[in-house]
Amino acid sequence: MTRFAQARLATLLLPAALMAGALGSQYIGGLFPCEMCHWQRWPHYAAIVLALAAFVVPEKPLGRAVLALAIAAILTSGAIAVFHAGVEYHWWAGITRCSAPPAAGSSADLLAEIMATPMIQCDVPQWTLFGISLAGFNALFSIIGGLAIIGLWRRA
Repeated sequence: MTRFAQARLATLLLPAALMAGALGSQYIGGLFPCEMCHWQRWPHYAAIVLALAAFVVPEKPLGRAVLALAIAAILTSGAIAVFHAGVEYHWWAGITRCSAPPAAGSSADLLAEIMATPMIQCDVPQWTLFGISLAGFNALFSIIGGLAIIGLWRRA
């Protein structure tokens, strides 16, 4: 198997495994995703589609470009996950209403904001292992895996 074929397979399997874990934790484990969790999923969906496309287009030059886009999508999910993990660890504030502090105003305004706020807060991890949240694990696997795939491919 060529290095390109190995990279192509890894580029398909990595986001597929991460999405299987995310969807499994949601539908089997009962962990509901917050808004920022969904943000991390979209690049993985794109990476899966692009990696599949890399199997059907010719390797040069189109296949290589499609594979590069798939790897970029994996790394994008990792970058979003780094941001989300930072929000969970309170290193910085989130940019969405699912982690924003309540606004000042009348009690009616405050009640309206509370009622409009999602139940799942982005700044509170639902699950951790060794102090690492699901967003943290996605960041680690996406970035390290994406860079490993680049290294594998470049040795070709």
